[in-house]
Amino acid sequence: MLVLTGGDPMMRRDLPELIRSATDAGLHVSLSPAATPRLLHADFPALKAAGICSLSLSLDGACAETHDRFRGVPHTFERTLQAADLVKQAGIMLQVNTTLSKTTLPEFEAFVELMRQIQPDVWSIFVLVPTGRAQVEDLPAAEELEGVWQRLVNLRKELPFALKTTEGHHFRRALLQAAQRGDKPPRRLIPTRDGKGVLFISHTGEVQPSGFLPITIGNVRTDNLARLYREHPMMRKLRDDEALGGKCGVCEFRHVCGGSRARAYGVTGDAFAEEPLCSFIPNGLSVNSLS
Repeated sequence: MLVLTGGDPMMRRDLPELIRSATDAGLHVSLSPAATPRLLHADFPALKAAGICSLSLSLDGACAETHDRFRGVPHTFERTLQAADLVKQAGIMLQVNTTLSKTTLPEFEAFVELMRQIQPDVWSIFVLVPTGRAQVEDLPAAEELEGVWQRLVNLRKELPFALKTTEGHHFRRALLQAAQRGDKPPRRLIPTRDGKGVLFISHTGEVQPSGFLPITIGNVRTDNLARLYREHPMMRKLRDDEALGGKCGVCEFRHVCGGSRARAYGVTGDAFAEEPLCSFIPNGLSVNSLS
């Protein structure tokens, strides 16, 4: 899948041509635009005809006040809801992204009710990574996040749309634990994470393991992208579950989870350190051995 994001991909006048070219090359193309006034004037049927398969919008507050404050731009909440309706009317698969941070987590139940109203095809929960404007002090507590995972385990049985996480890989561990307790097992768990099944290309061509892990390994203007992904030492190491440090390195769920390498890097400066927001204690370890 090729995700065209930004900034704002809607500013590209040749966007339909880019989508068509990528689709003709065999890629599934998704858009992640900004909720600007320009978005509401987009020709969504034309984008669908060009080959777009999905579009994602961000809702980081369950009401206009909290979302607009989080985004720093007034009226983005209203525009996002309007855009969501237009996307659905055009028959394009809609994904809604929600950032979980210290300030947005208290609204979690309100987010659930909002998603019931919007009825997206996918609700993607992004666990904050301290990069860009986000700071370490904006992260939620690991114990609070564990409560969210347990709530999502139960919600997936009743919500009429799919649930996924971004930089919240330990939700997979919670799903597997629930299955071990007799719950319905997940249909599939794809063990992707930063640099493992994912990479990012910046607007200047820089290649990084993900959009949240700012370690540049090359540039598509001068380097072969496939070779960078397959052969660069950093990418190889990121795909090596045995290279993980701390409790992630001995966790029985490391092959399907592995923690957020971006968040580990953002918090500690080491992309292979243990996941900072996981409260799970692997088998064979005690709380004292981790202190």
